[in-house]
Amino acid sequence: MNPRQSGLKAIRPEISSSTINDMMCSDERFQNLVIRPIIKLQNDLIIEVFRNYVAKYKLAFYDFSLEKRINYIENAIQRDVKFRNSLKGIIIGLFTVEEYLIYIQNSSALNKRMMGIVKERLISNIQLFERPKILNAV
Repeated sequence: MNPRQSGLKAIRPEISSSTINDMMCSDERFQNLVIRPIIKLQNDLIIEVFRNYVAKYKLAFYDFSLEKRINYIENAIQRDVKFRNSLKGIIIGLFTVEEYLIYIQNSSALNKRMMGIVKERLISNIQLFERPKILNAV
């Protein structure tokens, strides 16, 4: 194992709730072994990237109801290709070469899984998305 590969795997958090068994499909296995730990590791960065996205494009987000905020998160991930690609890069950049070679075999399905997990993470952290104090004074 090369230093990059071992380093990447060493920094990933363990997710005790993830199950791995012989009955699961290869995509689900990859999701639980690779994607989930990387997204958990990158959680703080993903939150800041979304905050920046809101600041750049839709400060009105802070005035939305909870339901509209959730819809906004879903739409940003589904419809904004640049934003979605940025999120994918944050995750894919922490793949080992071996994992990347597995990923490119079924990238479309794995991207759906990836973005679904990111969406759930952002929604579960929605309480962190309040108007920045600097904007409250304006």
